[in-house]
Amino acid sequence: MDHTELVLREELCRAAQLLYDRGYVVGHDGNLSVRAGEDCILITPSGVSKGRLEPEMLVLCGLDGRVLSGERYPSSEMAMHLLVYRERRDVGAVVHAHPPAATAFAICQKPLGERYLTETVSGLGEVPVAPFAMPSTREVPESIRPFVAEHQAVLLANHGALAWGKDLWAAFDGMETVEQTAKIYAYVHALGGGVELTEEQAERLRSLSGHYETLAGRREPGPPKEARHGGQ
Repeated sequence: MDHTELVLREELCRAAQLLYDRGYVVGHDGNLSVRAGEDCILITPSGVSKGRLEPEMLVLCGLDGRVLSGERYPSSEMAMHLLVYRERRDVGAVVHAHPPAATAFAICQKPLGERYLTETVSGLGEVPVAPFAMPSTREVPESIRPFVAEHQAVLLANHGALAWGKDLWAAFDGMETVEQTAKIYAYVHALGGGVELTEEQAERLRSLSGHYETLAGRREPGPPKEARHGGQ
């Protein structure tokens, strides 16, 4: 095992612990994976609490589903993860959990689609509901296939939520944002419904996504761009 894989294993266990600590998973709920190479992933094992994972418990698998190394069985929902990786080469990690508010929306089969929150519009986007699929079967990846290309997360009807991102922490943040959005929407619905942003306002917010991505990265050395370009 090289140093890079060891770091990925430790980070995956840390993210799993955070899911458990936040109450997004209990018992053996949920599963996480991270791209460990061009054609392989590290994924959490079946039947182990996300609050008690150790790096050596993780399973290395190929994108074809073959176990490459590990003493345990990979998550029974691995096919769902593999579908996302195959459909989206830009995705570096996938997180599945059962956060209470988001799962309640999944049970009611209500998408998080209203244009209520500026942060949701400019970042997460709409979270649709995939039709019910029997857990641990081929029905699950097929149920999410229509949504993977254009979305960053999906609710699984009567099941939970799934989020993906460019790396592990982007996927984790996506799951956390799904749950926070569901909590806020539940309050809004309890108050009788909110006032949505207009489509024009939403488009303006979406146009800022690249700007926010730049701000999330490392700042370039030297004076601000405005100063270097005469304030333009």
